[in-house]
Amino acid sequence: MIFWTAVVLGFMGSFHCVGMCGPIAMAVGNSSQKFLTNKILYNIGRSITYALLGLIVGVIGFTFSLAGIQQAFSIFIGLMIILIAVSVKGSERWVSISFLATPVRWIKSRLSFFLKRGGAIAFFATGLINGLLPCGMVYLALVAALGLQNPWMGAAYMFFFGLGTIPLLLALMFSGKLIPLKSRLKIQKVMPLVGVLVGLIFIFRGLGLGIHGFSPNLQVYHYGEKQVEITVCR
Repeated sequence: MIFWTAVVLGFMGSFHCVGMCGPIAMAVGNSSQKFLTNKILYNIGRSITYALLGLIVGVIGFTFSLAGIQQAFSIFIGLMIILIAVSVKGSERWVSISFLATPVRWIKSRLSFFLKRGGAIAFFATGLINGLLPCGMVYLALVAALGLQNPWMGAAYMFFFGLGTIPLLLALMFSGKLIPLKSRLKIQKVMPLVGVLVGLIFIFRGLGLGIHGFSPNLQVYHYGEKQVEITVCR
């Protein structure tokens, strides 16, 4: 169930991010090499970058798991997801912080370089770099990946998030037309609700209600002076 939330977040997030990524996607679609392969390579590149970011935050989350605070951490992550969900646009203002300005300029310069170069490898590289662009919905998904407290699950979660963004961007690349602002605003009103739902899922997951696949029991076993907390699914 948890990976379906990644796909839904990705799909809903694509309506929000189309303003930033839309022109880039259209540039790939309008190049002289109008092949489906190039468009897919671009989108797979973004998904791979998301997966790598998910792997990194998954490692961080795993350290909290080893500390034996699975339940509390999952509840905390759920609350963080809800907070970010209701202020997606505000979270993107982080890029205005001075020390982030230089990396963002570098990302944009690389995007411009690869788009001008063209070709399958360049489009794939464009996708890889594009995945680093600041985006509130990506932040939200990364927090969810962090809450999974597992590097591979974090990577998988973010990869599925990337896959969820592909349908809308592919449609945009083939049509060459941006979705009207009025329509996007309507969809964006629903996005916080989706984020809140995902946050609640993590909160219930941390409560350990004994519901298989949704809120598993977390039991503590004693080994000498150490306590080991593991998930028990029934």
